[in-house]
Amino acid sequence: MPKKYRYELPEHPVDYGVSVVAADLKIDAEAQRTLNPSRAKAIAADIKPHALGSIIVSQRTNGDMYIVDGQHRREACRIAGIENMVAEVHRGLTLQEEASLFLIKNREASKTNAHDEYRIGLTAGLPLFVDTEEILVSHNLKIGSTSSNQIGAVQGILAITDKYGPEILDDVLTVAEAAYGRSAETWDGMIIGGLGEAIGRHRNILSNETALDELARKLAKRSSAARLIGDARSSATGYGSKADGTGSRKMAAYRLIIDAWNKARRVNRIDV
Repeated sequence: MPKKYRYELPEHPVDYGVSVVAADLKIDAEAQRTLNPSRAKAIAADIKPHALGSIIVSQRTNGDMYIVDGQHRREACRIAGIENMVAEVHRGLTLQEEASLFLIKNREASKTNAHDEYRIGLTAGLPLFVDTEEILVSHNLKIGSTSSNQIGAVQGILAITDKYGPEILDDVLTVAEAAYGRSAETWDGMIIGGLGEAIGRHRNILSNETALDELARKLAKRSSAARLIGDARSSATGYGSKADGTGSRKMAAYRLIIDAWNKARRVNRIDV
């Protein structure tokens, strides 16, 4: 069974309703989303000081205060010439714990960009992100704009690790490269997601190197990666008759992958 991944934070002192000087607050890029200047300017244009709410700050052992959540409001205050803000001040946290706190606070608030969340999750040392990164590094891959050496489907690969475990992600990347080589299409979210479901759901059959090698050979014989992506997209939309989403495209790719595995097979067939 794959491990369960959770965001955790130790007990620590917190002070509420603390007045802080906006200009004194620091930013640690490793524990923050990327600042969006346009968003900050939009807040500043119609800013209401008494409606800003409390930002979240971490006071480190040297007394410096680092923003955990609220950097856009702080930047808006700078633009608007507002000196003081109200803060929820957390004390005694490490940088890793600050990053965890950011992700916890933003889980149900404004959605964090997937790449920012991944970077901050690594800073926090959270096992879901660390385990995923170890697998990517072992395949000479990194998160970025999808290319021959980068994967853009961040949520897709995290979902595989979270649902099935890092060993399944390892097998998925191995099969994808064996079937299609290293290209942007190889690491497309539809292919990676479909393989994740195929190998994760049917581990009883696709559980050893021989079976995985055979799956890769059958996928390569079926078509190119680009063709599989196109076929999955067409299948998900009912060949243009209905709308689709990421999940339906992934499951369409999954069914096509299973069809390739079952072709000309009498034993160890997989029913979907």
